[in-house]
Amino acid sequence: MLLILSSSAYSSAKASNITRPRRQLSFDYYAKSCPQLEQLVSSVTSQQFKEAPVSSPATIRLFFHDCFVEGCDASILITSKPGSKNLAEKDAVDNKDLREEGFESIRKAKALVETKCPGVVSCADILAIAARDYVHLAGGPYYQVTKGRWDGKISMASRVSSNIPKANFTVDQLLKLFNSKGLSLEDLVVLSGAHTLGFAHCQNFVSRLYDFRGSKQPDPAIDPKLLKALRMYCPHTGGNSDIVAPFDVTTPFSFDHAYYGNLEGKLGLLASDQALFSDPRTRPLVQSLAKDKQKFFQAFAAAMEKMGSIGAKRGTKHGEKRKDCSMHI
Repeated sequence: MLLILSSSAYSSAKASNITRPRRQLSFDYYAKSCPQLEQLVSSVTSQQFKEAPVSSPATIRLFFHDCFVEGCDASILITSKPGSKNLAEKDAVDNKDLREEGFESIRKAKALVETKCPGVVSCADILAIAARDYVHLAGGPYYQVTKGRWDGKISMASRVSSNIPKANFTVDQLLKLFNSKGLSLEDLVVLSGAHTLGFAHCQNFVSRLYDFRGSKQPDPAIDPKLLKALRMYCPHTGGNSDIVAPFDVTTPFSFDHAYYGNLEGKLGLLASDQALFSDPRTRPLVQSLAKDKQKFFQAFAAAMEKMGSIGAKRGTKHGEKRKDCSMHI
């Protein structure tokens, strides 16, 4: 069954990264300085998940969008200075659909952590931990998160567009972007599985329904019933910009491996999703992950950890520890 909602319902997730960290991150980075860190973040994420399940895909997507641009340094959380011509990442066109629930989760978790361990924990580490929590709360794997990132000092909207995958990307375009951040073909396919959760607005897939790659025809790699259902809610022009559809049309609220089975059945929502099954380089991995949920979970946990180390900042030369994640020190 296809579930179509207004965007007051849910949001998406997208996958990504940047260069190797200068020094290794570690699992026990806060063992002495803030030993209760994970429990503090967990108390916030579990409550948020109960109150607003959309917090799950919203925060996972926030982590991806953060890591893709300047590395995993919480620069996505910085608010643009009033009156400044140079907007922060958060206000870039490609980030305008990031849901407030993701930002709110990190704000609440940071506020609680500051009461127990003031000035010690970075926003970047809280975002990485919260993203893991939300993967697990939605039914996905629980994995250990390395820590020791500092918060980045640079946040520029102008740097976002060239670093975020687009909904109509081909596998060649996706691979080029992922490879540029130290990610492999396998990482691309595995991290795309984050689309087991969340929703996308019509504008991200409407060209597939009516005029695929300028053909004046729908994408041939889309199931006819799905095409018909999506066209009902997403007219070629003048539709409701608040309407969203789930990435995973079979189990949109569960973190599972159904996304890959959907691609086999021509049920991918975005052109960039379905391309992973159409392309002979990525198809075998899609088929393998569709068969084995445990394999997907293990691979996803490893890929998230790999992604989470991209562009990690260390020390005052490259980073800071922000008390308020939305503002520079």
